[in-house]
Amino acid sequence: MIFGAPFDSTCTFRKGTRYGPSGIREASHNFESFMLEYELDLLDIDICDYGDLDVTHLSPSEMVERINGFSKRLVADGKFPLLLGGEHSVSPGCAVAFDDVTVLGIDAHADFYDDFDDDRNNHACAMRRIADKFGKDRVMWIGIRQMGRAEYEAAPKVINSFKIFENGIDWTISEIEKMVGNGRLYISLDIDGIDPAYAPGTGTPVPFGLRPIDVKRIIDHFASRLVGFDIVEVSPPLDNGVTAVLAANILMEVIAAVHLRASEEKKG
Repeated sequence: MIFGAPFDSTCTFRKGTRYGPSGIREASHNFESFMLEYELDLLDIDICDYGDLDVTHLSPSEMVERINGFSKRLVADGKFPLLLGGEHSVSPGCAVAFDDVTVLGIDAHADFYDDFDDDRNNHACAMRRIADKFGKDRVMWIGIRQMGRAEYEAAPKVINSFKIFENGIDWTISEIEKMVGNGRLYISLDIDGIDPAYAPGTGTPVPFGLRPIDVKRIIDHFASRLVGFDIVEVSPPLDNGVTAVLAANILMEVIAAVHLRASEEKKG
């Protein structure tokens, strides 16, 4: 189930992510539905786009509560939630709708402040709110390039982008495997986890980020264990079009990979 959360009230640099869901959808209309790599047509998959939740003018706490209520209903019905942000503060509402999952954040920033600007639901606190439920040993970040000292001292497992460049994506996947094991995985992708050369349309771009193919490799590898996914911080007003295109492609990759792995498991 695809749904959007057009919210950017706590952005601390450049706003515009409230237009992310519509921008990603618009970009997706340019693609063929047939996924060449998977030899799979997305039109043959039962996909529903609910549209956007009415959260734009809510307070941060009200927004999280509304997303969480909606997400819990999806999880209870056995659906796979695909959340389109919006800023990163929308992610906890969906992620904590699950029980007994590991959460992987792909991000340039740790987003692990306990509060920021006197708000515990600020987008700089997103992963901290997720860790509040699952514990630090069930939350992991990759691709980090910036974090405050307080975050560094409090955060659990972090693999910065420089270690990924040094050791490779296969090593990175093996490190994620150590944490996830055979358990279920939720991925929260902040688009600024990817280098701004590929994704310039975001509020707080940071150089030396991951490549899109690195993110694809992770999605493909863990598709059979994925239970939910969000993609956040796409800001069309700051974009030249390529960021929304990339986000739409990643969304399609998640749908195709998860469907294919589920089909393989049923067969065998």
